[in-house]
Amino acid sequence: MSGSSRARAGGDRTETQKRDIPATGLAAPVNPARIAVLFGLAVLGAVVGIAGTLVQAAWFPGGLLIALVGTAGLFYGGRTLTGTQPGALAPAAGWLVSIVVLLSGRPEGDYVFGDALGLGLFMLGGMGLAVICATMPRSPRQRADSGRPAK
Repeated sequence: MSGSSRARAGGDRTETQKRDIPATGLAAPVNPARIAVLFGLAVLGAVVGIAGTLVQAAWFPGGLLIALVGTAGLFYGGRTLTGTQPGALAPAAGWLVSIVVLLSGRPEGDYVFGDALGLGLFMLGGMGLAVICATMPRSPRQRADSGRPAK
């Protein structure tokens, strides 16, 4: 086999491999269903943020734990549902926007948050949970479907 025929044969093989690999991330085609799911998760994140704000302010030690568990469940559920990092980041964005809006207060000077300790723990805890859920490795089920041989 001459060098040019080897180059052509190798070129054909890599072109075939490139066509078999689906595009992911920013190179993936726009999927309206995925956009709708992410938007729904963002709205759900805002609702959970509002509910968590009210619960943690009402029943401070236990309410804070309930609010953080609900927040973690939403972020992890979004990550599991979509199987991607934006699945955890979309509800986190909605959650953070609702928290910041509630933090701004009213013109009379009233705040939804009860005390500074609950506020700090809820905001930092929720942001930490969002980062943890967004940076989690893929589940073993998703790794098996990646096409890579098992080690």
